[in-house]
Amino acid sequence: MKDLLIDKINEQKIIKVGDIVEGAVVGHGRSSVYVDLGIYGTGIIYGKEYQVAKDLLRKSALGEKIFAKITSLENEDGYIELSASKAGLDFAWTTIKEKKESGEPINAKIIGANKGGLLTKVMGLSAFIPVSQLSSQNYPKIDGGDSSKILKEIQRFIGTEMEVKILDFSQKDEKLILSEKIDEMERNKKLLEGYSIGDIVTGKITGIADFGAFISFGDNVEGLIHISELSWQVVNDANEVLKEGDDVEAKIVEINNDRVFLSIKALRENPWEKIQSKYSVGDTIDGNVVKINDFGAFIELKSKEDKVQGLCHVSEFGTVEKMSEELELNKKYKFEITSLEPQEHRIILKKAA
Repeated sequence: MKDLLIDKINEQKIIKVGDIVEGAVVGHGRSSVYVDLGIYGTGIIYGKEYQVAKDLLRKSALGEKIFAKITSLENEDGYIELSASKAGLDFAWTTIKEKKESGEPINAKIIGANKGGLLTKVMGLSAFIPVSQLSSQNYPKIDGGDSSKILKEIQRFIGTEMEVKILDFSQKDEKLILSEKIDEMERNKKLLEGYSIGDIVTGKITGIADFGAFISFGDNVEGLIHISELSWQVVNDANEVLKEGDDVEAKIVEINNDRVFLSIKALRENPWEKIQSKYSVGDTIDGNVVKINDFGAFIELKSKEDKVQGLCHVSEFGTVEKMSEELELNKKYKFEITSLEPQEHRIILKKAA
């Protein structure tokens, strides 16, 4: 890049505002730096432009070569006005573009963390590594997906270096997104070429989050079983049905580039298909209260073979307090079916008189 810039300058022989030039530091003023630009004369970095890059410029030794951008061809003292900060930024973004295109890895030192991911700098540019772009080894597989616990987990990386690649960038928006798992994603994508939707695989649960469970199968292919695909019953916490280290059988339901989604419930009989032949609106059934929240109580049908849940809405009681008085968790009551919609996997109940 440096050689290309120099060749460009030599070819043009004429400089203009906006050009990036290379020169040697020949002097330091109180708040200025003088740069020898050869046949073009002497440049100066001062005022606001000096303040922006003063930490860098103060350390520059006489004779040291630096890049700068021309902001004015001649000021009142006859110097060419320069901006080191603008040149450095342009050079940095050009390098970022080259590394993105080549796929070259970068070593980035982690300087901070927030609930979304890790903070770092690349060539002076602020950069971000989203949690989702951490490798499977470093991804915080926190039970329940608690954001404060995730933050605490990734804070351990502060002060360490990660090998990352450029995932996305925008010089206009000053956005630079990095990824630790690009190679892993490419590997996953290649391995998934050997699988199809509908394939049944056996794998091991490697982590559990609030949205589902991670599964590793085959040649360490990483996939996700969404919480809605764990069981035909309503699952509010994946830990209720799985734990890390479990061996499970699952069916591939979606393949999207490097990502694969699986289902455990797809391998089990759909209990909703038989519900309409067993129950009707107006029937009185036995049910066990398995969960109570602000909008109602989830009721598990007593019959173990059905394995479905209905909802007794809070409006049947008037208030949450009254509902909690009349229904106790893990207790059985009689309920009346007021609505039955098997295709929507929905049974609406009210407590029988």
